[in-house]
Amino acid sequence: MVVVFNKTRIDVMEEMMDKLNLHLSLIVLVFGTVGNILNCLVLSRPSLRTNPCAQYFLSSSVVNMISLIFGLSTRLLSSWHVDPTDTNDYLCKLRAFVVFTFRTIGIWLIMFATIDRWFLSSRKHNLRSLSNLKTVHLGIVVCCCISISSYIHMFFCYQANLVHTPLKCYGKTISCRLTTDLVYALITILIPSILMISFSLLIIKNIHHLHIRKQHLAAVSVERLSRPRETKIRRIDYNLLRMLLIQVFLLVSFCLPQAIQKFYITFKATDAHHDWRDIVSRFLYNVDVLLAFVASGMPFYLYTFTSRTVVRREFFALVGILIRRVAGESIRSFS
Repeated sequence: MVVVFNKTRIDVMEEMMDKLNLHLSLIVLVFGTVGNILNCLVLSRPSLRTNPCAQYFLSSSVVNMISLIFGLSTRLLSSWHVDPTDTNDYLCKLRAFVVFTFRTIGIWLIMFATIDRWFLSSRKHNLRSLSNLKTVHLGIVVCCCISISSYIHMFFCYQANLVHTPLKCYGKTISCRLTTDLVYALITILIPSILMISFSLLIIKNIHHLHIRKQHLAAVSVERLSRPRETKIRRIDYNLLRMLLIQVFLLVSFCLPQAIQKFYITFKATDAHHDWRDIVSRFLYNVDVLLAFVASGMPFYLYTFTSRTVVRREFFALVGILIRRVAGESIRSFS
């Protein structure tokens, strides 16, 4: 009776995982892809095209969209048990490499965006001058090099048709899994998170000093306040900064659980197999994976709700242009 009861619970959990993969993955994929496409359109607008921080956001939206499409499309297929990455080694390796690499690039781009805001908020002119598009292009190259070199081992470590693992496409040995877990925890999550938090605190400190300096300048000379680069950051930069700080907090919150869960599963893999504990671990891991994908799909909605003027204004301006074009086409077709 106990065995039958346990098997029933396992079947229920398997069914829940299939439904989770099907429904939640579809929601995250649709809203995340649409959101990232809208992000690309809005952040390419003339008022934001030359802003270094906006360009980091734009680049992260592109790589996040690629990560979502590669990662969640196969999860949808797995809910019907027809995921080709479960059985094909080459597709398994390619999917793992693309998803982890592009997610890492997206997170590091946001980290470099915090450095850009720190440059801009600095009292030193030589640091403020580093907030430019040339530095952005260099930062993108650095992000790509770090991410690709960190996950190139996926082509040797990942394998399809595995059993007793969270996914059939997974690290084939304990050493491979530990390597992936360490790289993901350190390179993808912890190091950029620590740097993002550190530079965010430095930005807050710089802004505090900036306000004090503005008050001092106001008391000494009203004329000097007319120098915007020396006494204040433009309103658009404050909006981008607020968007960035909120995204840093949510990004760390959504991605950290998967890193912790990966370590737990890997270290528990050496114990005797236990069906019920194994299925619960797989279920929690699937939830953590979806949370990480939510982090890749949320930026547009986050920017729209946290930006009072920049992204929201440009989004409505873009919608207005599209409506006028559609209306113009309709009028010409009737005439």
